Amino acid sequence: MKNNYDVVIIGAGPAGYVAAIRCAQLGLKTACIDKWLDKNNNPRLGGTCLNVGCIPSKALLESSEIYQQSESSLTQHGIIVDSVSLNLKQMMDRKDNVVNTLTFGIESLFKSNKIDWIQGKASIESNGLDKKDEQFSKVVMVQLHNNETKSIKTNNIIIATGSSPVNLPIAPLDDEYIVDSTGALSFDKVPPKLGIIGSGVIGLELGSVWKRLGSEVKIFEAQDTFLAFADEFIAKESLKLYSNQGLNIKLNTRLLKAETKKKSVHVTYKDTEGDHTEIFDKLIIAVGRHSNSEGLFSDGFYAEESTLEMVEGGLIHVNEKCETSLPGIYAIGDTVRGPMLAHKGSEEGLMVAELIAGNYRHVNYDLIPSVIYTHPELAWVGKTEQALSTAGIDYQVGTFPFAASGRAQAVNETNGLVKILSDSKTDKILGVHILGSQASELIAQAVIAMEFGSSSEDIALMMFAHPTLSEAFHEASLAVSGNALHITQRKK
Repeated sequence: MKNNYDVVIIGAGPAGYVAAIRCAQLGLKTACIDKWLDKNNNPRLGGTCLNVGCIPSKALLESSEIYQQSESSLTQHGIIVDSVSLNLKQMMDRKDNVVNTLTFGIESLFKSNKIDWIQGKASIESNGLDKKDEQFSKVVMVQLHNNETKSIKTNNIIIATGSSPVNLPIAPLDDEYIVDSTGALSFDKVPPKLGIIGSGVIGLELGSVWKRLGSEVKIFEAQDTFLAFADEFIAKESLKLYSNQGLNIKLNTRLLKAETKKKSVHVTYKDTEGDHTEIFDKLIIAVGRHSNSEGLFSDGFYAEESTLEMVEGGLIHVNEKCETSLPGIYAIGDTVRGPMLAHKGSEEGLMVAELIAGNYRHVNYDLIPSVIYTHPELAWVGKTEQALSTAGIDYQVGTFPFAASGRAQAVNETNGLVKILSDSKTDKILGVHILGSQASELIAQAVIAMEFGSSSEDIALMMFAHPTLSEAFHEASLAVSGNALHITQRKK
């Protein structure tokens, strides 16, 4: 293992490991330091997303959806199943195998790209402001998992330490009855009655998993608006669908206290009718995440009379190139501004790698797609209708329901719609919002179109294969000008 590097990345999640791979591809001597240990105290690459976030949750969402279909949806296809039973351990084993396959895959990529994977906790010792004449001026100290200490010198540092779930003092975790998102991915049995604090992405996805597997699910949300960050109309439509599925979502509800008593969780909350107490078998805390920006620097670092500029919420301040206030030190992913999404962090990692190598690359922060992997899925990119109204931008709307799609009817996925917002003067697409099956895949068409500055007319003039779900995007673009073919629409 070398001691001198061109680049040292702290963190091996989607932002960090992607940055490391691209740095190595560009010929830079690269090390990636990561402290992650799995439940068996084995080091693993991939960070939260791969180990206890995006990947395992999607594995369980898929398995639980298949289970629910087997229970209730196959008969309409003429498929009769006499009995369906759940083997939760096998489902969890499959989830773990998916995670292991991908983490070992990243490990293989590190080896093939000659990236040094250093297993331990990093702290930045020196930023080299007074040592610019040295080739490797920055110093990173690593507390290895075997308790040894290693000193590493580098020209550049990329901070990619990710984020952690927000904890609530009024609902202290005990990792058995009151858990965060990590614990909710590893229940050993289906909780008969499950409470969830927070109706954001994580709360909805975890609620969907356990509702499909048999839990009675109640979700508490402090805000009086459901999915306030999404398009208002799409959010209202999705709330109807989730409620019809049996997710009991209580808005404008404030948690007062949660405590474990006699192997159950007693939850006290306040709504418009007063205070209430309910008892649950498990309670999931899903109220967001916070940046892992603490403990990045050694105690003596600030003696150099230079500090890392921070912003509200514990985030590291960066410019459009993800440069921090300290020369040669970058920060990406969940440690900086913008949505805490794996793909956003990965793109920032690619950008910084190219910049360090002397190349050009940028991230378009206006076109970051967002997805909620419920069923149906919810995905969007660009502006919401309420944002355009607030900004005083004149816009036009085109919508098309999946119920009018031949492919959606054939595959029994008729819930939801595609909504396109475009500028009233130029017809440039400003936002696309999709509620429906495969929305996570369909939204990529919108991202590509918007990256090239397409108008709704551009999409309307393109040929889409038939029958496909993507035709709904085509029809929605036709609807902007009042020319949708497969719905009755007043001519504009």
